[in-house]
Amino acid sequence: MKRLLVIIFTVHSSLFTALAQDDFGLDFALEAQKKLTQNLSLSLEGELRTRDNTKTVDRWSLGVGADYKLTKWLKGSASYIFIYDNNERTSYFDATDDEVIDGDADEGDAKKQGKYLAPRHRFNVSLTFDKKLFGDFRFSLRERWQYTYRPSYTVDERWSFLDNAYDGKEHTYSGKGKSVLRSRLQVEYDKKGLKLTPYANVEFFNAWSLQKTRFNVGLDYKLSKQHTIGGFYRYQTVRSDDDDYEPNIHMIGVMYKFKF
Repeated sequence: MKRLLVIIFTVHSSLFTALAQDDFGLDFALEAQKKLTQNLSLSLEGELRTRDNTKTVDRWSLGVGADYKLTKWLKGSASYIFIYDNNERTSYFDATDDEVIDGDADEGDAKKQGKYLAPRHRFNVSLTFDKKLFGDFRFSLRERWQYTYRPSYTVDERWSFLDNAYDGKEHTYSGKGKSVLRSRLQVEYDKKGLKLTPYANVEFFNAWSLQKTRFNVGLDYKLSKQHTIGGFYRYQTVRSDDDDYEPNIHMIGVMYKFKF
């Protein structure tokens, strides 16, 4: 019994510590969609996200896209998204740094951090397979290739963790592009005549290795043929994101969609 209590206490403490380190944010999205033909539709979408327990605007974006229904069960999509991002980029000491050699810092310690607002350009190409199975349950698999380009940007100064002050020196972050394969598996309850559509999905972000995993559960409510509102809860875990700091995050989202 004592061993069991120790195990339960250890697991509970570890879980509480992990959750305490997670972030929390909000997501607000608006989308307008226009059906041009039986198979082709265009869309315009805006989004705003927060982080740091909703205290900081993480990013806002504006995107345009097109969907084309190739068959009854297969849809192709393409989109461009302009993202204005709130960046926090941190460098770390390595073994060759003078500070490490002199013993003033340890290898792997945070070195300097730059904070700045800057744009990103994102392109997506997707294929989505969906089919109703087991009555009114609709299953879908979306495979998306995502390419994001971040232009170079120069900051006036960076924060030095060792000196506990700004260094007063310009630093340029070089531009770079990144490709990611996003795989999303979703199930929703899609009953004809029912205004509520609950759903759940899991999405994996891969760039030679698993970068992120997103878990979503949500509910869409159809107000009319033209108007839909929705809400969701998301938990995102992060394995790696290059030199950008990004903690695991819990997120609550609200969406409004208009079709015309």
